[in-house]
Amino acid sequence: MDNLQQRFKKEIASKLKEELGIKNVHQIPSMVKIVVNMGVKDAVIDKKNLELAKEQLTQVVGQKPKITKAKTSIAAFKLREGDKIGLVVTLRGRRMYEFFEKLVNVVFPRLRDFHGISKDSFDGRGNFTLGFSETTVFPEIDPGKVEKAQGLEITIVTNAKDDKKAASLLTALGMPFQK
Repeated sequence: MDNLQQRFKKEIASKLKEELGIKNVHQIPSMVKIVVNMGVKDAVIDKKNLELAKEQLTQVVGQKPKITKAKTSIAAFKLREGDKIGLVVTLRGRRMYEFFEKLVNVVFPRLRDFHGISKDSFDGRGNFTLGFSETTVFPEIDPGKVEKAQGLEITIVTNAKDDKKAASLLTALGMPFQK
């Protein structure tokens, strides 16, 4: 099985080196990690909502998520410091490449009226973030069994120094950007 990680090492890295005019092999941009983050809106009201979201996120990424807690208290949201309010998973290595491949080859083609991803979501330091309003776009989630629609945010962290190099990297890996 020819996976994306092997293809990156064999073909894509050398194409990027040539395309970006890089002399040193260690300066070729690559993915460092993918962080999948989920804020559970009703986690404070009912702990069951956090468990349901945790189950969904585990199915989507294939790794157990870590529970995140509120850093500050916000009275308007009835939120206290230390309340469990979200989930986060950091994918590296093989799992990261498999998740990226699933995102590009399975999830995006399933989206209705999909015309590519906007390049506006780069942060200026070579990292790219995109969000989904529902987890049901992932093939592992059965829409019939979902009680509450839950969104998630995906951040692709690269070692590229700027957005142009990061965009070249993600394009080479197959990310469908808008023309």
